Amino acid sequence: MAQPQRLQSLDDPRLDAYARLTEHQLRSRLEPERAMLVAESRNVIDVALAQGLEPLSFLVDESHLASAADLFGRAPEDVPVFVLPQEQLERLCGFKVTRGLLACFRRPAEKRVSEVLAGARHVVVLEDLVDVTNVGALFRSAAALGADAVLLSPRCADPLCRRSVRVSMGTVFQVPWARIPAAAWPVACADELRSRGFSVSALALTQDALAIDDPSLDLGERRALLFGCEGWGLTKAALASCDQALIIPMAHGVDSLNVAASSAVAFWQLFRS
Repeated sequence: MAQPQRLQSLDDPRLDAYARLTEHQLRSRLEPERAMLVAESRNVIDVALAQGLEPLSFLVDESHLASAADLFGRAPEDVPVFVLPQEQLERLCGFKVTRGLLACFRRPAEKRVSEVLAGARHVVVLEDLVDVTNVGALFRSAAALGADAVLLSPRCADPLCRRSVRVSMGTVFQVPWARIPAAAWPVACADELRSRGFSVSALALTQDALAIDDPSLDLGERRALLFGCEGWGLTKAALASCDQALIIPMAHGVDSLNVAASSAVAFWQLFRS
């Protein structure tokens, strides 16, 4: 395990990844081999290490140094462990850090659509979700409720941004995902799914939509579910590319749920088999 390094100044450039680099700078699209991500909390860091992500550094408040020693021991000896007093760590990050522990990892290479679909039976497709909290929550539900892969439209928010990683509890490292090329969205993507034996269903409020518990519903063994953005749902083009639309039956005059909540209900009903 690397020896802890007690830092004397919050201006230390080695802390830039934790507080001063933007998500765009961390992602480093022009130099993907240098791209990074930040993980917060013991549970998330544990998942990242278990999934084989490469740690670049740890940042811990002094009171949690001993309790996190087992995590540090799973990293190469040359990975630094930066130590700050609790109040200094919170001042650096601007909020109370869960259990006083963060880590910076090398961002894993993105997968191709064909890679994540290989062997999958239950697939989630997201069109233009812009709220990273929703993306993280949806990944957590997908992992818990039987999704094998997630596909993202070209303009969908980044699952590996800091808040999405935190909200997902690290499941963004567990569920395979890929971003769909712009030229393939949405028609070619839907066609590829069908060519692999998937039914392609939209969660959308249309007049001909079937309830997800309709006894006549037969989606086959391989199922892809499309969810639209938070404001207006699926675009007309995406909706037209699907085989059918589905809805969740509602009570008390409520017409819809937040996409994170509605996806969890749909996964439970349609992926549990």
